[in-house]
Amino acid sequence: MGSFVSINAACLRGVEAVPVTVEVAMSGGIPSIHYVGMADGSVLEGRQRVRSALRSAGYELPRKNIVVNLTPGDIRKTGTGLDLAIAVGILAGSGQIPLNGLEGALFVGELTLDAMVRPVRGEVAYQILARDTGRMLVGNWIYDHVELSGVRTGLLTGLGELKCGLGEALCAYPQGSATPPLRSVPLDYADVIGQEGAKRACVIAAVGGHGMLMIGAPGSGKTMLAQRLTTILPPIDPAVQQEALRIHSVAGEPIDGILGGERPFRSPHHTASAAGLLGGGRPVRPGEVSLAHGGVLFLDELAEYPPSVLDTLRQPLEEGCVRIVRVDGTYTFPCSFQLVAASNPCPCGYLGDPEVPCRCSIASIERYRSRLSGPLLDRIDLILSITRPDAGQVLHGEQGLSSASMAEQVQRGRAFRGWRRARENGEAESGRAGAPGVGEVALRAREEGCALAIARSQHLSARGLARLCRIARTIADLDERPDVERRHIMEASMYGAEGRL
Repeated sequence: MGSFVSINAACLRGVEAVPVTVEVAMSGGIPSIHYVGMADGSVLEGRQRVRSALRSAGYELPRKNIVVNLTPGDIRKTGTGLDLAIAVGILAGSGQIPLNGLEGALFVGELTLDAMVRPVRGEVAYQILARDTGRMLVGNWIYDHVELSGVRTGLLTGLGELKCGLGEALCAYPQGSATPPLRSVPLDYADVIGQEGAKRACVIAAVGGHGMLMIGAPGSGKTMLAQRLTTILPPIDPAVQQEALRIHSVAGEPIDGILGGERPFRSPHHTASAAGLLGGGRPVRPGEVSLAHGGVLFLDELAEYPPSVLDTLRQPLEEGCVRIVRVDGTYTFPCSFQLVAASNPCPCGYLGDPEVPCRCSIASIERYRSRLSGPLLDRIDLILSITRPDAGQVLHGEQGLSSASMAEQVQRGRAFRGWRRARENGEAESGRAGAPGVGEVALRAREEGCALAIARSQHLSARGLARLCRIARTIADLDERPDVERRHIMEASMYGAEGRL
């Protein structure tokens, strides 16, 4: 006579946890454990961990032919989080633990050789799956537990605790076990001296969600300006925050700042590959653009990135998601981020500097600038030149706009935009959080003539003219004006005409 039992488990696929049913069948024959159901190497290695854990916890390893089927069979199973469910299935099938409560639980955890349960990455994704399926998530994330609303969780630290049944073994996570919402060292725009014009551009970018490229000599403050952009953005939306938590949890990245309400800020090195930027690998994991979801992606030394890598950003910037096609299916990662980039004007960095002469030849400057393709630059709205601040201002510690005052401007600008959109189209601000569309920019005759004159003089493409109108609409919202005025168009023309490489 054989025995059969099924246990609810899960594994990661992209940034989501997919349900897996662990079916354990025991029958007579040569004692062995066989895994079927497209298990990868990390899952197959779990046979040795399960064997050792059962013995260490005082259980008997059944001397039977054990077949473990991981369904559905058309999805590749990866990771070590299936260890716990497989061990529970063997124990339940052999009658060594009670069956009560197993059906309503979702088991996720890695086993050590001494029968302890270890956490695996992706707790937030597993919690979302448990909530959607109406089950209790059972595992051990005692040191970095994340509490999501509407999710039932049970703490299981060791396999030996199941001898009296699941109900007796589980306990609630102790108070204070959740990851504390620690905030990083506070940054403030008041520390950036002598860049009031660039701060104005940062406010415009924050109000309209525009991409921004800063071009200037080394030491002009480009990185400092970019690092502080998240301090003036509005609080992150709860739905976007949960998506960002899931992505960082699956990638094994720290989530303290996101739990504390901070927007993600990612700054990959210019040696990053296309897979590191967009995602990929085996198993497929999210890249930097997805880790910046809901926040800012800062690309320093933009011209040092390989052109082939930069061009891969064009589709994510347009669609707000990354689609990675593999032989086993398509993986979709959200990546709604605000792009901020910085670059030197030339290889030596001092082209146009009033104090330090440039040492680059015309040919080297052209090669350096040609690394940035026109289609990518067309998708960056604001391009501005950054000059080094005066030495006297730095020595005297003069302060300009702070993050608090800039955040207040951003809040007023976004609030006015929401009121304007509700009045014009009956649409709430929450449904239209991105940059303004061209359809929102209704120019009067005088302003239309000004925009056309600028487009002709600067040889703007259709995309460039649309960009000019979008920036002007954002500046008008910042000034709390229902109509775009000529001065708004003139200020918008300052961003990008000279710096388009």
